[in-house]
Amino acid sequence: MTAPRLRPLIAQLSAIPRALRLVWDAAAGWTLAWVALLIVQGLLPVLTVFLTRRLVDDVVAAVGVGAQSLGPIAITAALLVGGLLLSEVLQSVLEWVRAAQSELTRDRIAALVQAKSASVDLAFYESPDYHDHLHRARDEAGTRPLALLESLGNLLQNSITLAAMAAVLLPYAIWLPLALLASTLPALLVALRFDWRYHGWWQRTTVSRRWAEYYEWILSNAEGAAEVRLFGLGEHFRQAYQTLRRRLRDERLQLLRRQILARMGAGVVGVLIGGAALAWMLWRAILGQVTLGDLALLYQAFNRGQDLMRSLLSDVGQIYSNSLFLNHLFAFLHLESRIVDPPAPEPAPTVIREGIAFHNVTFRYPGSERAALRDFSLMLPAGRIVALVGANGAGNSTLIKLLCRCYDPEAGQITIDGVDIRRFALADLRRMLTALFQTPVPYHATAADNIALGEVSQPATMDAIERAARSAGADETIRKLPQRYDTLLGKWFAEGTELSGGEWQRLALARAFLRQAPAILLDEPTSAMDSWSEADWFERLRELAQDRTTLLITHRFTIAMRADVIHVLDDGQIVESGSHAELLALGGRYAASWQSQIAAREKHELFIDAALG
Repeated sequence: MTAPRLRPLIAQLSAIPRALRLVWDAAAGWTLAWVALLIVQGLLPVLTVFLTRRLVDDVVAAVGVGAQSLGPIAITAALLVGGLLLSEVLQSVLEWVRAAQSELTRDRIAALVQAKSASVDLAFYESPDYHDHLHRARDEAGTRPLALLESLGNLLQNSITLAAMAAVLLPYAIWLPLALLASTLPALLVALRFDWRYHGWWQRTTVSRRWAEYYEWILSNAEGAAEVRLFGLGEHFRQAYQTLRRRLRDERLQLLRRQILARMGAGVVGVLIGGAALAWMLWRAILGQVTLGDLALLYQAFNRGQDLMRSLLSDVGQIYSNSLFLNHLFAFLHLESRIVDPPAPEPAPTVIREGIAFHNVTFRYPGSERAALRDFSLMLPAGRIVALVGANGAGNSTLIKLLCRCYDPEAGQITIDGVDIRRFALADLRRMLTALFQTPVPYHATAADNIALGEVSQPATMDAIERAARSAGADETIRKLPQRYDTLLGKWFAEGTELSGGEWQRLALARAFLRQAPAILLDEPTSAMDSWSEADWFERLRELAQDRTTLLITHRFTIAMRADVIHVLDDGQIVESGSHAELLALGGRYAASWQSQIAAREKHELFIDAALG
């Protein structure tokens, strides 16, 4: 292998000290016990070899002497059996220590991956490169550090045993330890070469393996089950999956076939060298240059040493292979977010006194050339309900994401009471806000817990949970559930109850209302409500939003008309502003949309009346 290719191989080993530090942080005490047991386990085989030689020599000496020499034989045999028993006991203890160490390490890695996944910028989720990083990290995070630890442990134990065996062989011939190395070196070279090749293949096929997982998800997930059946897509996606898997499988088997052939060749070389060394030892025994005890020792030491050398070199290959994969885990854990706390955060206000303002904000989503907002300005006066209406894609929902600092604008600034929100600590800023996003999250928990998740910093009382549910119009639905507020929701776990999309939305709205934040951000809160419920809901909202700043994004003008101020958004710009009456009098875009919605509503009501007539 050439020097330019060796450099990146050696660089990959930088993951080893980081992995060891990770294990140490997770289970320091267990790791110390593990190392101590490995050292003892590494020395015991050498003791067995010496006792075997002594036992053979004692037996040879006893031939023709009689029963009076059985004492030394019995003592040696007892020591030999004791050593074997100790080895078995220590092996069992070692397994227990390894299990505890592995569980702690696995939990530590899972916590790191989860923490990073939950803290990276939203922009990462819109990047295919991020999903590649996440796939590689999650794919190997649970097993590779533990496999590396296992290989390092084997390497330590085998190295101790091998060094002792080499010391045993050295007095007989200086070239015997070298023969051990020569018999197993080809196997190491094969392992390193094909570990590198497999890692390259695994990295190149990340996107293909992700596509395969996607096809599996489409075929097995409940979300798309109805549409897959209606349009007969099952066979289409199954064929796509099989085609992709066939290619991946063929490439993997071809790589494995080459590896097996190379390994066979390396094995033949090792057998020939080992056979030559054994033949030399037998010849010396025939000439009487070594005793039968020496022959037994030499045979065991060389044979065991060859196995150890093979295992040791295999461990080196495994360590290198695991370090290649671990670099992906550490690359993921070192992803840097841009949405971070300022160096010296300012205290966030507990009450909004002036309002929230967007000043000439321009923003594009990652990878998009089109600006979602362009030189956008908007004022949300403190203590007022402001409605924002506009077509889909006009930039409505983007405002909430920017205000929550899921993203930062590329130009302009957003202020609360005149202070740029980037000068607040993220946690302090987000505690000032409560929101209902456009796509609510259905948490698989009880109805009460679903609402309580709106404020996890302190336990919510049942009175507060029920009050939030009533404000959101969810209380009536919850009381019809089998165990009311204690009903488990979702179908992932036994005895769970599924809700409709509108019912999940009201539950998410209750979660938003539970948090007593000075600003309320609502994205299409009534999209799943009927028109008869809207007026009653808005009155409850007005009572809830008293003295709080509220942004209400909606397509329903029957809701927008009740707001204190209405802004019409089009293509990232405010094109009209005013009260409902003022905008109707203006006769612009809002007035035209109002007339269209009223006409459609009247037509719908006439249809219902005729159907019931």
